[in-house]
Amino acid sequence: MKKMILLFSHELTQDQKSDAKENLGVVEFIKLPIDLQNLWSNIPPELEELDNYLEPIKDFIKKNIQREDFALVQGDFGATCRISSFVKSIGATPIYATTRRDVEEREINGKIVKTSVFEHIRFRRF
Repeated sequence: MKKMILLFSHELTQDQKSDAKENLGVVEFIKLPIDLQNLWSNIPPELEELDNYLEPIKDFIKKNIQREDFALVQGDFGATCRISSFVKSIGATPIYATTRRDVEEREINGKIVKTSVFEHIRFRRF
């Protein structure tokens, strides 16, 4: 029974859920508890290093992941690198979502407005 821990700041789309189930064999999605989600989504840019800051998230991962599981890791670049390496070190698989972006420009009241639409394509392993 494969699980996917979600370490990112968005909700999974239906396409992402379907892809994870069909192509990765995921049957359970695990969100971070609200306090850890706030930690992950609001990493202070002033911090010189992230190791201590990320310890509670690493603890959560250790308690909730097994070797055949996945961790969807997206966010602050440095935190993403550190957590991806950590997930690999405990034998699980860190992944990220790839998307296609379609941009539409239109004029509204004399101003150009850009709208970006992101389409999930696949998950890719780190």
